[in-house]
Amino acid sequence: MSLAAAGIAFFPALAIGSFLNVVAARLPLGRSVVSPASACMSCGHEIASYDNIPVVSWLLLRGRCRSCGAGISWRYPAVELATALLVAACFWRFGLTWDAAIGAFFCVVLVVLSAIDIDRRIVPNKIVLPAAAIVLVARTIVHPSAEWLAAGLGASLFLFLAALAYPRGMGMGDVKLALLLGFCVGRSVPVALFSGMLAALVPSAVLFARHGSAARKMAIPFAPFLALGGVVALFWGDAVLDWYLGFLG
Repeated sequence: MSLAAAGIAFFPALAIGSFLNVVAARLPLGRSVVSPASACMSCGHEIASYDNIPVVSWLLLRGRCRSCGAGISWRYPAVELATALLVAACFWRFGLTWDAAIGAFFCVVLVVLSAIDIDRRIVPNKIVLPAAAIVLVARTIVHPSAEWLAAGLGASLFLFLAALAYPRGMGMGDVKLALLLGFCVGRSVPVALFSGMLAALVPSAVLFARHGSAARKMAIPFAPFLALGGVVALFWGDAVLDWYLGFLG
């Protein structure tokens, strides 16, 4: 049943991923995400429906606009595929449950916030704050507990203090994202934060290796790494946390 639900969810989630690309491109600019229709960013030619099939059209067009031949970023199919895989994984992992629906919503928000942060270096309040409120209400209704609120506030406070100590390495958008992470994964939020920070060390190490001390002035978007940590915590957070607590005895 869970596998069937995952398979059914995959294809609508591809379409959701396509819409997320529109949101990521337009919302930071203050433009409507509903109209006008999608068009080439280079020549302005409206994209036909047969050239707007998630992932498939990008592959068939070899990543180029049919009208002007301008390159289309790999980010577009990546967002579509990541959305579909994560949503399908939620239904595979949690079955046809409210937990799966909440997890899928959470993953969709993480994908679009990551795409925006990569492009614009911002985590928009218009997305992260309403999403955090929705997740908190949903979690509290499905599993009544103060855990969700406490985890969100605790994670946000932790990153807020980190941002005060090292403002170049973290922004207030990341602090608000931590709120969303805590509201969704509850007691597993330390796994999310630790996993995200650990993952961020890889590009940081590469920058230091290539540029030395000058790398301190080179900012990297942190939201995608926090999002990765959130996904890790969503699917494996409880198991990791239980193993760690058991290891400590």
